[in-house]
Amino acid sequence: MLVQVVKSKIHRVRVTQADLNYIGSITIDETLMEAANLVEGERVQIVDINNGERFETYVIKGDRDSGTICLNGPAARKVAIDDIIIIIGYGFMDFEEAKSFKPSLAFPNETTNRLD
Repeated sequence: MLVQVVKSKIHRVRVTQADLNYIGSITIDETLMEAANLVEGERVQIVDINNGERFETYVIKGDRDSGTICLNGPAARKVAIDDIIIIIGYGFMDFEEAKSFKPSLAFPNETTNRLD
């Protein structure tokens, strides 16, 4: 049996941009992507701490060390610049493997969106 578990998480990062006219997705600083073990095109869940919104989109790689967190397309309507969000990636794995699996977690500075 396969179960879906948290694979990756960027916990409490600040939205720096929202671009309604882009085709969709979330642009994430490449350094944060690597720290959380996320890949470009991966499906992620976004949880907005400020307004309680929960939605899914996919990842686009942003400039390394830029601190960029940009919601694009329709997702731009779900957040405001400076909102604090959590980005969660999930993976499917064997039930037994899931029991001992440890997700990749990143805890950036909320002001700079950088890892301290």
